[in-house]
Amino acid sequence: MFTDSHCHLAFPELLAQLAEIRRAMAEAQVDRALCICTTLEEFEAVHSLATTYDNFWATVGVHPDNEGVREPTLQDLLERAALPRVVAIGETGLDYYQMDERKGGRGVADMEWQRRRFRTHIRAARQSRKPLVIHTRSASSDTLAILREEGEEGASGSAGGVFHCFTETAQVARAALDMGFYISFSGILTFKNAQDLRDVAAFVPLDRLLIETDSPYLAPVPYRGKTNNPSYVPYVAQQLAQLKDLPVQDIAHATSANFERLFSGVNS
Repeated sequence: MFTDSHCHLAFPELLAQLAEIRRAMAEAQVDRALCICTTLEEFEAVHSLATTYDNFWATVGVHPDNEGVREPTLQDLLERAALPRVVAIGETGLDYYQMDERKGGRGVADMEWQRRRFRTHIRAARQSRKPLVIHTRSASSDTLAILREEGEEGASGSAGGVFHCFTETAQVARAALDMGFYISFSGILTFKNAQDLRDVAAFVPLDRLLIETDSPYLAPVPYRGKTNNPSYVPYVAQQLAQLKDLPVQDIAHATSANFERLFSGVNS
């Protein structure tokens, strides 16, 4: 019924509880999950989840906020993207918030390494014909600009993909939709102070929506502050159902169908 389009089950705090999480997923009618890769060092563990369990799939990518890890080459990404049950490139994108804070307010110019990494992922997505999983934080203008520069404007040959854990403005959502991207919402949508985000979610068309947990982070109300896991994704669907004035089953069906359409490899 429900599909978690973005989770980090290879992270130690979730991997140690995997059997319990899978039972909770079954009870909550969460049928499938996409396990997201954040470093090349982590890829083997992420891919193992996808090849061990028939309702998990994997991505390959290096998170924009990760320093001190193996830098991905185009060939690194393409080789792993060709493996069974790898259905997307990412997560990738730009994250200026964490880096600026940690580096004492370094300027945007100092983030050129992130922009180079992002371009490598976009090119891998185009060559592998697999969609992008995009993370953007405090960097939406540059994220959109680089996508356009790399030809990701919905034209023939573009990779497409999803803006995951969306927290940006309606203007950014509109730009992403105009380029053919999907928008995914997380448990943040249920937070008391997230009315602006709920307004954005109400605007996004049903056929371009995905739901996710981004677990172990961002547990939805009523579990806010606790360790998140894919069995909680129905709470995101319930919030969307209220916003769209639809039965939650309609949200489950639409977001699962969107997941299959975007990540076409889940059907092979």
